[in-house]
Amino acid sequence: MIKKLLPLVLVVLLAGCVNKEQTKSVEKAPFVWENANVYFLLTDRFNNGDISNDVNFERTNETGVLRGFMGGDFRGIIEKINDGYFSDLGVNALWFSPIAEQIHGDVDEGTGNTYGYHGYWAKDWTSIDPNWGTEEEFAELVDAAHKKGIRVIMDVVINHTGPVTDKDPVYGNDWVRTSPKCMYDTYESTVTCTLVENLPDVKTESNNEVALPEVLIEKWQNEGRLEQEMESLNAFFAETGYPKAPRFYIMKWLTDFVRKYGIDGYRIDTAKHTEESIWGELYKEAVKAFAEWKMANPEKVMDDNEFYTVGEVYNYGVSSGRSFDNGGVDVDYYAHGMDALINFELKVDATKDYEFIFSKYSDILQSELKGKTIVNYLTSHDDGQPFDKERKMAYKAANSLLLCPGASQIYYGDEINRNLVVDGTVGDATLRSFMNWEDVETNKIVNGVGSLELLQHYQKLGQFRQHNPSVGAGVHTQISAEPYVFKREWSKGDYSNKVVVGLDLPKGEKTISVGDVFKDGTELKDYYSGITVKVKKGSVVIDSEFDIVLLSL
Repeated sequence: MIKKLLPLVLVVLLAGCVNKEQTKSVEKAPFVWENANVYFLLTDRFNNGDISNDVNFERTNETGVLRGFMGGDFRGIIEKINDGYFSDLGVNALWFSPIAEQIHGDVDEGTGNTYGYHGYWAKDWTSIDPNWGTEEEFAELVDAAHKKGIRVIMDVVINHTGPVTDKDPVYGNDWVRTSPKCMYDTYESTVTCTLVENLPDVKTESNNEVALPEVLIEKWQNEGRLEQEMESLNAFFAETGYPKAPRFYIMKWLTDFVRKYGIDGYRIDTAKHTEESIWGELYKEAVKAFAEWKMANPEKVMDDNEFYTVGEVYNYGVSSGRSFDNGGVDVDYYAHGMDALINFELKVDATKDYEFIFSKYSDILQSELKGKTIVNYLTSHDDGQPFDKERKMAYKAANSLLLCPGASQIYYGDEINRNLVVDGTVGDATLRSFMNWEDVETNKIVNGVGSLELLQHYQKLGQFRQHNPSVGAGVHTQISAEPYVFKREWSKGDYSNKVVVGLDLPKGEKTISVGDVFKDGTELKDYYSGITVKVKKGSVVIDSEFDIVLLSL
């Protein structure tokens, strides 16, 4: 009887070994910032989940086109998180516009009256603007994102306050300068100056101790929290030993959000317009705050990744590596607390062929920038010269962005061809229309591309990227030029990941060489068509209606 059972036992044991090996090969991919798929949105322009908070502080003056609040809020973002909108896109990091309470008044910059709907005109760094929601809703947003495996990147501003209006007095001469205006031809005329007229520049270079601005003292008194805020500030300065200089107040206020809510990273606004050394100071405090949050909330910790920072050094390009010419002074922002910099170069490179882009970026990321990364984008909220502004190359844009080495940043509406040219707008406003949700429902056709089909394309690319860290973090190698097929390979510790991608392929049956990436007999999934194939003689044969193949285990 025992002899009869031995073959059966052996078969079961072998099957177990095979299953374990297969499980190991397709284990859940670790999250790495080098492969992050970031979704960037302006909170006010994304989704209105609560119409009761649409108007606050009597912000009712008529404005220029797309220069007033339009109702988007945290509740709207939460709804889309819970509905799986971001997860379906393969998004694993969410960046939205700053949340600080904005100036109450409006200004006319020659573009019509404008309110701080975009979040970059802070009045009080310690408060969340009620137009976007409450502290409880913000906490809910962060928790909802984390439960979906989505990190939260907070947009932070230290460089300047909001403009001065009849409702928003200046912080005071010991806190800010109101002239000269930046000329950008020297380091000093880029850093110690105001970006534009009536945008007070914080004296970030100063170590002089200053008292709180009168505007905040009066505001906090009226809100009944002056004593509480003062106690918290005194404790911070006593613990850190920092002088009570303007930048350290703001750093304290910004890191409080990390410590309280578990923010995963910062997007640093106007990084080159401030002394680079302060970003290292901010990073130090943010890392400490993140560690404190993890210790206080062990059940919510997602992984062992440390706090993340990505800097907006306007006009930085990947070709510069770790050096940026800031008014005649070479600066390595990566040495000052930056894990990544936004890459302004892809919008130019995307006009070239795929192999040029992918090999160039892989080479630089695996050499000068090894251990750091970039965040690629093609459209944004303040780049008036984006790639494909008229949305004529939607698929080329998606492929170039989501299959490029480095992290990717989708700007809200890229995935459904949101209009970037709006009649009657002036300046950046044309880039900031409300999210065109209705176009998906009607499958609006833009230059021959349906919004729904484009969304599905982004979803397939995004999910492939999310499941395969080698896409953004790995080494790129071309397998064949005709048809265009490449591989990416990445490993960390005991985990390794490999993919093979084909672009601009013939529709119908096609043979794809996988080179030496996968052994004969290996079963692969095409993430684009959903077809499963097996490697034979170093190739796979796929019969699909698509001209793209995304292969991995």
